[in-house]
Amino acid sequence: MLPLWDDTLRRRPPIATVTLLAVNAAVFFHEAQLAMAGRLTPFVWAHALVPQRLLAHWADGAQWLTVLTHMFLHGSLGHLLGNAWFLWIFGRSVEDRIGTVRFVLLYFTAGVAAAALQVLFTPDAAGPMLGASGAISGVLGAYLVLLPAAWITTLVPWIVPIIPVPAVVFLVLWFVLQTFNGFGTLFAREPGGGVAWWAHAGGFLAGASLTLQARGARRRR
Repeated sequence: MLPLWDDTLRRRPPIATVTLLAVNAAVFFHEAQLAMAGRLTPFVWAHALVPQRLLAHWADGAQWLTVLTHMFLHGSLGHLLGNAWFLWIFGRSVEDRIGTVRFVLLYFTAGVAAAALQVLFTPDAAGPMLGASGAISGVLGAYLVLLPAAWITTLVPWIVPIIPVPAVVFLVLWFVLQTFNGFGTLFAREPGGGVAWWAHAGGFLAGASLTLQARGARRRR
């Protein structure tokens, strides 16, 4: 399912969302330049998160830095555009509801949580993990808590071309799919590689949990 737009009203400009989109695009442009110069591979391996390498060299601060830097790397233009589209659709509404500063904190905290769960489930993975999808999954989790009754106009090609879907249905189905595929990787012959399904699930849970905790704290105050 591909979300096309939501029906929520927004009152504030999505400063953080647009900034994150711009930074990811700028880094990808730098990757493209390195690729043309034949120098992309060492750059990716230096800044991507490699679970096996991180655990083997846990005392190396440069390895822990990749927990953050991997969020800004993308493996292809399609990878970047897919992540950017989800961030644009869901990020604007979440940022409007919680504010720019809290949105940035949510984004990066979810990204770190996503990386942690991926490393936990695939500690022997020797391939590079890269992309903003873990952090963006946290935005989706926050959207579920904040706007469960919103409607997401969605492209569903195997049913009918375009239909409105309740946000709670879209997001729960999305999370179930990520988790299901994550369990599927546990039985794969080769550790790691492909889509970081557990990062998606971990980021989503972190985003939903953080938003629930913030909401509870506000109610107590």
